[in-house]
Amino acid sequence: MLPDDPKANIEPDIDLLDDEVEEESSLPAIEENAAPAEGPLAGGVAAIQRYAKLAPKAPGVYRMIDAKGEVLYVGKAKSIRKRIVSYAREAGHTARIMRMIAATAAIEFVSTTTETEALLLEANLIKRLRPRFNVLLRDDKSFPYILITAGETPPMITKHRGARSKPGDYYGPFASAQAVHRTITALERAFLIRSCTDTVYESRTRPCLLHQIKRCAAPCTGEISHTDYAELVREAKSFLSGKSRAVKEELAGEMERASSALDFERAAIYRDRLAALSAIQARQGINPRGVEDADVFAVHQQGGYSCVEVFFFRTGQNWGNRAYFPRADRSLEPGEVLGAFLAQFYDDKPPPRCIFLSHEIEDRALLAEALCVKSGHKVEVSIPQRGEKKELVDHAAANAREALGRKLAETQSQQNLLAALAATFGLPKPPRRIEVYDNSHIQGSNAVGAMIVAGPEGFRKNQYRKFNIRSETLTPGDDFGMMREVLTRRFKRLLSEAPLPSTAGPACADSPVSGEGVERVTGSLESEEHDSEADSPWPDLVLIDGGQGQLAAARETLAALGVTDVPLIGIAKGPERDAGRETFFMAGREPFRLRPRDPVLYFVERLRDEAHRFAVGSHRQKRKKDMRETGLQEIRGIGPTRKRALLRHFGTLKAIERASVSDLEHVPGINAETARKIYDFFHETAARA
Repeated sequence: MLPDDPKANIEPDIDLLDDEVEEESSLPAIEENAAPAEGPLAGGVAAIQRYAKLAPKAPGVYRMIDAKGEVLYVGKAKSIRKRIVSYAREAGHTARIMRMIAATAAIEFVSTTTETEALLLEANLIKRLRPRFNVLLRDDKSFPYILITAGETPPMITKHRGARSKPGDYYGPFASAQAVHRTITALERAFLIRSCTDTVYESRTRPCLLHQIKRCAAPCTGEISHTDYAELVREAKSFLSGKSRAVKEELAGEMERASSALDFERAAIYRDRLAALSAIQARQGINPRGVEDADVFAVHQQGGYSCVEVFFFRTGQNWGNRAYFPRADRSLEPGEVLGAFLAQFYDDKPPPRCIFLSHEIEDRALLAEALCVKSGHKVEVSIPQRGEKKELVDHAAANAREALGRKLAETQSQQNLLAALAATFGLPKPPRRIEVYDNSHIQGSNAVGAMIVAGPEGFRKNQYRKFNIRSETLTPGDDFGMMREVLTRRFKRLLSEAPLPSTAGPACADSPVSGEGVERVTGSLESEEHDSEADSPWPDLVLIDGGQGQLAAARETLAALGVTDVPLIGIAKGPERDAGRETFFMAGREPFRLRPRDPVLYFVERLRDEAHRFAVGSHRQKRKKDMRETGLQEIRGIGPTRKRALLRHFGTLKAIERASVSDLEHVPGINAETARKIYDFFHETAARA
């Protein structure tokens, strides 16, 4: 193995290597005096032959690495040596595999006890290293769950993302945060479980508004006993665990008994709770009767793109769906894309008991076994052929087809706009990466710089960046100085992580895929170069929210760093800040405007407005955090201890601002004099404002 770890921040490409099926017959051994391969593959084949001698015969994972130390491909094998030897063959490879072999300079191996462990490790490494020859799962943000907490205080219901570090019961996943919010709201009406934080719960002295509108039982003020509240929580957990019919029958029975006893007010409460439960199930769309716990996957391909649609069914209810567009080579079959997608999808998610697929995948039994090991319960991976389950898969396939159609239409529209943008501003080609910069501050305080990124697929929100202005020499409100700092930090880091585009051509003279004999792989190199341009971290166009001064500051900053070939455009707001009357500034051109209702003008305005939205939002978050952390400590006599006591009692800074002197005196450690200081501080500040 190589002593150094490969780089983990490699941008993804769209290629995938086929995991060749292990053959029953033994693969040819590497001979000491074997004739070397000729042509562009010679270097890669020689490197593979050297490492094949060191490869273990056990199951495991291998990493193909290029001369720069970047990971090209991560694969698994039942026998690593057999798999590596198969790459040393001179024939029988697809053009995609030949490109990877030609670029390979070294191989790393990790042995595992079983092939199942190798599958799990492979998925983890692909997501972490993002090799350019693997299918890559994009838009892999975490799914939201419903959490019913456990602890000393009565349980609360809340939305949760990320690691399951909090004690309690988790239910999900849900396809979107909106689905979680709707469900929580309905569950509050049905089971009256609190949703306030523990800090707010402990500081309550009277029931809140949620109790008044019949969405909370108010255990905070003793409106319900802990025993009765625990029963409500039990019913909610039963409902979310799939026992919805039993819960509804129990509530219906209680309603009838209350009605028979002429306790119509109590019967009305049960009636409203039943209506809330029905509303939850009605919003789920299709709710299969024979499927309790399952995920449904369907893949559709069109125009060289792939879409994987996922439906989530839990407790017999449809908890939403989501469309994914993984980066995959155009030559891959649907089953190949789906198989590579699944292992990465469940790398950080608990699998359900059933997984239904639209296409057959390689190593389906191995995937089921790996998910069983991961989850601790049996997982069935199947391809339904008839009945209700087949209808669910067909429904997912129809959604995948529609989602991909919308994606292709949006992509085409975006490409047309980029082509028009290039023509309007005289760019050599349509930009594949546009970076837009803006600043936000209030008289220099809480200053934040923001960068957004856009391309043919639209906004790339996972590549947005914010910059906390750190320079102490800047004059408050110096927009030019802020822009210099932002661009300096951004492009200094870019220069350290990637070479300048002008010095990093698509293929060097001594590249293993250049020179004589390139005909064997040239047919696939064009798309590879195109994709490497798309994934380049260097922008093809930089937009600055500002006029001539901002543009000059940006040009001086980039020139000082040696970056001179990145197009820069300044966008100055129109008179009275009217949208549609912006003035554009470029080097070598007089300031100009675009005609009203020009699609390019609308497109640039949308980019500028998105940068402004992101900058202002980042500034507000920083200002809010700053106020929360320092606002109280500006008061004489309020240190960290009293600050914590106030926040623990009232919950939020806003509640402290609204508190009366008598309310403040009830906080432990706050006497009458200190309470008056706190009250006067906030109210005198408000008066000055």
